[in-house]
Formats: sequence, C-alpha cells, structure tokens
Amino acid sequence: MKKYFMHKKLIALAAFIAGLAVALGAFGAHGLQKITTDEKILHGYQTAVQYQMYHALALLSVGIFYFQLSGRWMKWVATLFIAGIILFSGSLYLITLLKIQESEAVKYAGPVTPLGGLFLITGWIILMIAAIKKSD
Repeated sequence: MKKYFMHKKLIALAAFIAGLAVALGAFGAHGLQKITTDEKILHGYQTAVQYQMYHALALLSVGIFYFQLSGRWMKWVATLFIAGIILFSGSLYLITLLKIQESEAVKYAGPVTPLGGLFLITGWIILMIAAIKKSD
C-alpha cells in the first residue's frame, strides 16, 4: 500500500511541476518580454522552463514505472529529479529576477545552477542503472 502512495504522489507532483512550467512559460512569453529585452536573460529563463518541463515529464515516468523497476532506485531518481528541478530551474528563475533588478546577489545564485544540473544528470544515471539491474 505504501508504494501505491509513492506512485500516486509522484504523478501528482509531476503534474503540478509540469503545470507550473506551462504557467511560467506563458509568463516568459508574454510578461517577461515586457520587463526586459535582454536576450541573455530571456534565454536563461527559457532554459529554466524547458528543463523544468523535461524533468516534470521524467518524474511522471518515474511515477508510472515505479513498480516495474526497483522502488528503492526509483525513489532516488525521483529525489534527484525533484532536487535538480528546484536547484537548476529555480536558480535560473532567481538569476532572471536578480539580473532584472541589477542585483549584486546574482553572483551567489549562479553557482547553484550547475549543482542542480549535476543532480539531474545523476538522476538519469541512476535510472539507467535501475533499468539495467532489473531482473526479468
């Protein structure tokens, strides 16, 4: 029964994260372009939205395939994807805000992005390992 709830929670969380990506993407396409025309800022924001959506779909897949692969491995994958989305996309959203405000704090947010990327990459590697280790 506990696995069912993990499965259900992951799918619900993935749906929330994907919906949020759509909303943030719409803001980027319509609202953000009214605030700034700086191509670097807009590109960073677009990257954040894209990676959030990609990994929301990946998290959805983890929820769907949770029972087919080892729950222990899939729990790690889910945790890494969630942390990666927060750190990678979240830091890019924060950097966008800080750059628009011309804040010096942008230098503190910048190093978080690669850490989030590392979490996402590690999640994909562990998913690969889970698939390879799956006994038929």
